[in-house]
Amino acid sequence: MRVTLLLAFVAGTGLSFAAPAPAPAPRALDAPNSTLADCPGYTASNVVKTDSSLTADLSLNGSACNLFSDDLKDLKLLVEYQTDERLHVKIYDAELNVFQVQEQILPRPANENSSSSSAALQFDLVQSPFSFTVRRKENGEVLFDTSAAQLIFETQYVRLRTKLPKNPNLYGLGEHTDPFRLPIKNYTRTLYNSESPYIPVNSNLYGSHPVYFEHRGSNGTHGVFLLSSSAMNILIDQTATGDQFLEYNTIGGIIDLYFMAGKQPSDVSRQYAEIVGFSAMFPYWTFGFHQCKYGYKDVNTVAEVVGNYSTAGIPLEVMWTDIDYMNMRQDFTVDPDHFPLSKMRELVTTLHQRDQRYVLILDPGVHFVQGYGTYDRGHEKDVFLKNADGSEYLGVQWAGVTVWPDWFAPNTEEWWSNELQMAFNPETGINLDGIWVDMNEASNFCENINCNPQKKVVDDGIPPNNTFPIRNNTGRPIPGFPPDFQPTPPRAAAIKARNAKSIEPRQSTTGTMKGLPDRDWFEPKYQIHNHRGNLSDFTIYTNTTNYDGTRQYDTHNFYGHMMAMTTHTSMLNRRPSLRPMVLTRSTFAGSGRKVAHWFGDNASIWEHYRTTIRQMLSWVSMHQMALVGSDVCGFNGNTTEQLCSRWALLGAFQPFYRNHAEESTIQQEFYQWPSTIIAAKKAIDTRYKLLDYVYTALYYQTTTGAPMINPLWFLYPSDVNTFGIQEQWFYGDALLISPVTAESSDSVTVYLPKDTFYDYWTHERIDGTGANITISGLAWTDIPIHIRGGSIIPLRANSANTTKALRKEDFVILVAPDADGKATGRLYLDDGESIEQPNVSEINFTWEGGKFAASGSMAYRGASGESVTVAQVLVLGQSAAGKEGNFDSNTKSIEVDGPWKLSGDWGFQL
Repeated sequence: MRVTLLLAFVAGTGLSFAAPAPAPAPRALDAPNSTLADCPGYTASNVVKTDSSLTADLSLNGSACNLFSDDLKDLKLLVEYQTDERLHVKIYDAELNVFQVQEQILPRPANENSSSSSAALQFDLVQSPFSFTVRRKENGEVLFDTSAAQLIFETQYVRLRTKLPKNPNLYGLGEHTDPFRLPIKNYTRTLYNSESPYIPVNSNLYGSHPVYFEHRGSNGTHGVFLLSSSAMNILIDQTATGDQFLEYNTIGGIIDLYFMAGKQPSDVSRQYAEIVGFSAMFPYWTFGFHQCKYGYKDVNTVAEVVGNYSTAGIPLEVMWTDIDYMNMRQDFTVDPDHFPLSKMRELVTTLHQRDQRYVLILDPGVHFVQGYGTYDRGHEKDVFLKNADGSEYLGVQWAGVTVWPDWFAPNTEEWWSNELQMAFNPETGINLDGIWVDMNEASNFCENINCNPQKKVVDDGIPPNNTFPIRNNTGRPIPGFPPDFQPTPPRAAAIKARNAKSIEPRQSTTGTMKGLPDRDWFEPKYQIHNHRGNLSDFTIYTNTTNYDGTRQYDTHNFYGHMMAMTTHTSMLNRRPSLRPMVLTRSTFAGSGRKVAHWFGDNASIWEHYRTTIRQMLSWVSMHQMALVGSDVCGFNGNTTEQLCSRWALLGAFQPFYRNHAEESTIQQEFYQWPSTIIAAKKAIDTRYKLLDYVYTALYYQTTTGAPMINPLWFLYPSDVNTFGIQEQWFYGDALLISPVTAESSDSVTVYLPKDTFYDYWTHERIDGTGANITISGLAWTDIPIHIRGGSIIPLRANSANTTKALRKEDFVILVAPDADGKATGRLYLDDGESIEQPNVSEINFTWEGGKFAASGSMAYRGASGESVTVAQVLVLGQSAAGKEGNFDSNTKSIEVDGPWKLSGDWGFQL
């Protein structure tokens, strides 16, 4: 959401940086008494095999090396052929004391006890010294081999290495801003959730998703997921002799591996979804255009932004407000002077009357002060994290001295839901439509464990005084808003500015799988490459105990995930029949099954414009988080007209589309510049016409796991030229998006696989040859799009100002035949928001031999109760007129006019 580097905050969040923070240098490890070569590994015994499983005891195979902590002498091995496509390998301590991720955090997939004889993968072990391999059974290809280095399993260090083929194609292991296809030499991926201003490269960011996809061309794709919330370094490198490897190095937890056989790339996506959960089905309106800025200083400014979009003729679906609306930065409050509740309610009512939506932000930090109802009620219900002596753990966040919810405590969900219900009650509060949870890594303004929270808030002026003038209105008319937002006579408007009110300064033992006691909670000898410093720097201290007896040392990486999930439940409690919209900054494996994510505090630079593409590719196709996107035009620093115009177009073809900027930056709403107005209108018009197409793609990701955004190699897995492409993508599976990515350029080099394509804008057929082509003369308002041959795309005939109005428009069905003259497509229709959908349509379109057909279930009816209408079918790539329709010799297309009702099967023959 915003920069919280300490210098920036001291300056009242008015400081802006011109460039991203540099990548951190690797941190030196304490020199252990032993070396890796001294570690003896383990010996397997008591091996028991069944048709669907294998178990064994693992015993230390010699004297302990105690490299970074104490070796565990006795381990257990469990191997399960859970399905024909999924193999589970788990190595854990015999005493069951080492921390394991709780089922409530990530419910485990069902073990279907598949027969090892029918499974696609084969597990083999060597008993002494213990190692194992996982092979693809159809060709014997080794996918995972731990024989090159001994297993190390200590109290605060676990190492497992696997061999890899030379020059592997590896992807995933988010969250990061590194290349989409991961580097293979001297590369470290650190997973430790952290607030990360300027999203630095080669660094740990806001989320932890320890899953990688490895693609081996025509031999197939497989995936490996390590179910662990421990801080870790994942090394990808080569030995001195040139042998490639990937190595897990964690500071705790167990080895809990899930192997996904693939073999097609999207098969791995589906199999991963079966482990961590399928994506949520988000409301239709979430695919509209969203606007936000940290620094909209009063409710009048928010209303004026909405009015300005309307005046400029740019559709705006959702308005957002950052922490500016809060009273002294306190959750569940409003600033009585700048965001009075009465006018906030008027704002939301006006938005809803215009069929627009409203979203507000919440942070996890709760102001530690008596008399603040949210704190008082939470304290009474015992919902906050505790120190070892039972006192509430204190830190610093936006409101000042802060306590943090313990999401494991039995009353926390009830308390959080109640606070949300009171603040956002439709009758008495702000009737918002979605929640945005931020700062939930959790971010702590305390730099380290020596911080004195009470002193820090005084020294740093936290929260800052709000010196923005108190205004009845902006002094300018706002079209479409009620009288309270309009200019008033001068005498009534002459209100003196004043400062806002100042604030008054004001372990349990471990259980089963709750984590080992007596560890170094702050600086374990094996140190991860955390770009913020030690484990507890700028976050909740890692010695803090959760209600269930676990420690933040083990659970840190899913603190934000738990906040987001709890907020999702609270929104569901508030509106039980409607799909919640919750956007979160911090995530963990499985977050996508309920919530959305944006890529954090990027910068208004061309590199971050490009970065958003490769981030999207990983998140949607590999991490099963479908609704993702970046802050369009950039968050930190001043954007430019050219960059913002290009980004308006790029963002329109990502799932989540929001313009958002930091407080000290210039205004960057799309109506600020001539070219951004043109680009935004074009981008949103195109996005909205395609909204049902991408909504359909979302539906199938939620039900099958097939990603709604595809890297090129997902659709062309045997084309080696696609393996490293990270600045083009398929929007759905039919539209190839190839934005201009270079500054001050009017051209882009596009790779077209050997296939049939059509220019989206001109409908010209282009035969791809598996080579690059350069497209030139692209204005700041242009973006190349190509339709993949063999596709049928449902389009709305016209765009609209809101998604509600859009749903009233007829359809045009666009047929783009492949080289064999065939094409297929699909369309999913529902009411766009309800959880229970009794009447939906799932329609399949086909084109072959000049015959068009629509079939499937067609139970959905529009808001009027009538069937949805198809006004026209447009068939591309034709050489002559058919028996029906009008032939356009310029575009080589045939238009066949309807109407046809989507109430039953229909079709025609040319």
